[in-house]
Amino acid sequence: MVAFENDIEQCLKALNNNGLILYPTDTVWGIGCDATNAQAVESLYALKKRSDKKAMIVLLAEEKDILRYVTQPDPKIFDYIKGIQKPTTFIYEGGTGMAENMILEDGSIAIRVTDDPFCKQLIKRFGKPIVSTSANISGYPPPTVFTDIDVVIKNGVDYIVQHRQDDMTAAVPSAVVKWNADGSLSIIRP
Repeated sequence: MVAFENDIEQCLKALNNNGLILYPTDTVWGIGCDATNAQAVESLYALKKRSDKKAMIVLLAEEKDILRYVTQPDPKIFDYIKGIQKPTTFIYEGGTGMAENMILEDGSIAIRVTDDPFCKQLIKRFGKPIVSTSANISGYPPPTVFTDIDVVIKNGVDYIVQHRQDDMTAAVPSAVVKWNADGSLSIIRP
């Protein structure tokens, strides 16, 4: 538990200094930063060599936090979230309260409420949402275990979490669903 707490503390230091972290999520290993800090988000896009026109996911610790970052969430989304088992990212219209380079031109934002204990504690202690994008250079497949992460990514972050580095369970990205204004769903990634 000492290592877990140390990882949280080191992540908080990096996040509070506009830094990038490499951390395990409820899906694949992710690169993260403060989702409300445009400078940190820009650094993350640069590390991934990714166009800022492509969305990145934001992790929240609690369902209720959706209300802070989506202007008009459909109340039915909360019932839907309770019924799903697989980690699922929702694309919402009307993103707000994030760095301007996290919200797409159409105003949408991709959000996942995490069930991972490490991520939940980190987000709660940080007090802000954290970006979660797969730990790969854009165009390459996401790594399924820590050892598959490219050295360029490892060298490009300010802190690498020790927790779960030895976990060899192959991870998969989250499902991605768009919650449309009319209450219907569009499956982007099953």
